[in-house]
Amino acid sequence: MNNILEVSGINKSYDDFSLKDISFYLPEGCITGFVGINGAGKTTTLRSILGLTNNVSGKINFFGMDIKGNESEIKDRIGIVLDDGCFYDELTISEMKSIIAPAYKNWCEQDFIDYLERFELNPKQKINTLSKGMRMKYALALALSHKAELLIMDEPTSGLDPLVRSQLLDILKDYIVHTHAKDGNRLQECNPEYIYGVLHSTHITSDLDKIADMLIMIDSGQIVFQEEKDQLLDSYRIIKGSAEKLNSDTRKMFLCTEESAFNFTGITKQASVVMECMQDVLIERPTIEDIMLANVERRKKNVI
Repeated sequence: MNNILEVSGINKSYDDFSLKDISFYLPEGCITGFVGINGAGKTTTLRSILGLTNNVSGKINFFGMDIKGNESEIKDRIGIVLDDGCFYDELTISEMKSIIAPAYKNWCEQDFIDYLERFELNPKQKINTLSKGMRMKYALALALSHKAELLIMDEPTSGLDPLVRSQLLDILKDYIVHTHAKDGNRLQECNPEYIYGVLHSTHITSDLDKIADMLIMIDSGQIVFQEEKDQLLDSYRIIKGSAEKLNSDTRKMFLCTEESAFNFTGITKQASVVMECMQDVLIERPTIEDIMLANVERRKKNVI
């Protein structure tokens, strides 16, 4: 499987925050969730790899090409959906499109018209009258109308109601290719109407439970893990039991615990070891959010 994005050793510093040696990759045919709490560094990372911020060190390859020297070609092959939209509010949907479309050599007007119809967007409507959900659909229509091979989305579902969030997730699932061509050719040769990778940055992890294949977590400007979603969920377990079972040794088996006078709940990557030390405990499969928050708590505990 080919990687459509490879990020190696990215560093970016501000007065009160910095990215520290950010490295990860995106395989073809995957929806990759980029998760972390607010302020973890998700947006800074995306803006850094897209060349939207200065003084970034490290190496960034899209489609096997270094972004340095190939920025124009690369940006023609990716679609970007940012939380702020970056639109002129006083323009109509059609007028804003007329400004953006000439920047892409593969722009397809019929695709754009089809997406507006599917997303129930009126081309004569002014952008400042669009709800947040409609603005996200419009941004997605623009991104998909120039045959983008990689879609990069920053908090696209934040602040949306559950119905609109579900609609956007369905759109992503419809347009991602999960398999290679049978003859071994690159995905680009399978079907030009599909995108071949999604990097979905969000703190709403329940969305990723539904659509993600791969997960990357960032916390305090550092990558915590990159794993396939199912393998990640299989490697953690939630343990619930009597508080008397906890002591200085057993607490070390957990990333974090919540304790009361009678009971405790903890999350661990050592479920088999815990079972040997503790009898009559309840074991549950965690969610992505459980795993994310447990890693955040572990970092805070180590800092203190």
